[in-house]
Amino acid sequence: MTVLVLGGTGEARALAAALVADGIDVLSSLAGRVAEPLLPVGGVRVGGFGGAEGLAAWITEHRPTAVVDATHPFAATITANAAAACAASGTPLLRLQRPGWTAQPGEDWRWADSLAEAATMVGGTVFLTTGRQGIGAFAALPGTVLVRSVDPPTEPLPAGATLLLARGPFTLDDELALLREHAVDVVVTKDSGGHMTEAKLTAARTLGIPVVLVRRPALPAGVAVVDTVEAALAWLR
Repeated sequence: MTVLVLGGTGEARALAAALVADGIDVLSSLAGRVAEPLLPVGGVRVGGFGGAEGLAAWITEHRPTAVVDATHPFAATITANAAAACAASGTPLLRLQRPGWTAQPGEDWRWADSLAEAATMVGGTVFLTTGRQGIGAFAALPGTVLVRSVDPPTEPLPAGATLLLARGPFTLDDELALLREHAVDVVVTKDSGGHMTEAKLTAARTLGIPVVLVRRPALPAGVAVVDTVEAALAWLR
């Protein structure tokens, strides 16, 4: 068995490690959008395939037994490309996607369908934790905007932006200190799920700060979906 893992997430790295431990050939593909990505064990390729047609051609040439799409919940383009390419080549495809966050008592969450909609729902001192892609949707925000991302955004930032370059996980104490230091009025994030960046939600709840969450894009129809590495391993086995 040879498995192509479309990765970049913690779940993708954990899956690659488990497959290698089982003696299964695995190739992890990273988009290359982060300057210094955390690399999984096993084979690694970096860079795009050239859309759905390019991925289908790669699959036809290399013939993996299966493809696991373990990309970020908001990597809608590669997820759509994987579905189209695997359908065209007749290759089994699994989507591994961690669950979204669940509201706890005391949360003040407001949902948006897009980054552009989220930008219309905020004011005052805004803490943006949506990643560097799509940050241009907030370029017209007035006032103070705290922007946190792993790498510097290439899109225009708000005029009053302060850029923080940092990679999670973030502790609750650190997030509380950050929100207090900058007197944050509202937090904006994507419903990415997972524990690495969840502390900001707990900190916002603790301080009574509202959170605007961007909903996940819909998944392609007909694709098998699991939400844990263990379930992905069971599917592959």
